[in-house]
Amino acid sequence: MAKKSIALVTGASSGIGLAIAKALAQRSYDLLLISNDEMGLAEAAIAIKTKYAVEIHLLFMDLSQQDAAKKIFEFCIEQQLEVEVLVNNAGILLFGEFAAAGIEKTERILNLHMHTPALLCAYFSKAMMRKKKGFILNISSISAVMPYPSISLYGPTKTFLRYFTRAIRTELAPYGIHVCCAMPGATATALYDPKKVNLRLAMQLGVMKTSEFVAEKTVNAMFNNKAVVIPGLMNKLVVLLFPLIPHVLLGLIYRNTSIFKKGKESLG
Repeated sequence: MAKKSIALVTGASSGIGLAIAKALAQRSYDLLLISNDEMGLAEAAIAIKTKYAVEIHLLFMDLSQQDAAKKIFEFCIEQQLEVEVLVNNAGILLFGEFAAAGIEKTERILNLHMHTPALLCAYFSKAMMRKKKGFILNISSISAVMPYPSISLYGPTKTFLRYFTRAIRTELAPYGIHVCCAMPGATATALYDPKKVNLRLAMQLGVMKTSEFVAEKTVNAMFNNKAVVIPGLMNKLVVLLFPLIPHVLLGLIYRNTSIFKKGKESLG
């Protein structure tokens, strides 16, 4: 039985991951959708199957586990699935002081944003190199240019993904593999509580984009062999201007936030 070429998408049960999966299905790619949200995965599969004539494989898995990439690779071998498109999208946002996150959450975000994506690239790029064809899309963030307090785990791990993607792009280019880094900004997903954030107003002002907008821009960039894609003019300006803010000023602002004050209180 011949292997089937598919697109693998992590964090595919909702948000940007689901939107990317739909964009790839629209381009007639069969899919392997992976997430730790089993019900969300099932619902995502139904939503895609009702609209697109593609085959969908589901894998329920916690991608923050140390052996997640190996298990995914072994699953593809067992199911005879040949990954032509790899999308590393899964991520979590931890907002607050680094010390308060705890060891378990710290390990989780380090694995999810760096360890698992890098190993998935390592496992699947070899087969792509042999075929001299393949696509890798790693979802970083505009926070990759922001070494800011309160996102001290999120931003820097996305920085790793940004520069790792750029480096392997150069290494894999001679083999005909397109590697792209996406740096989306705030996106209207389940990460934001609509009771606390006015999503409609944020989108009207251009501060926030829809998952569908981000997905279409990033998938197009990947297939057009772009090195980096930053969806939205506002986000492009952020990437240019935010690194210019003096860190001394950030420190002054941070020391007047409720997060800093709560942290001091917890220390007694």
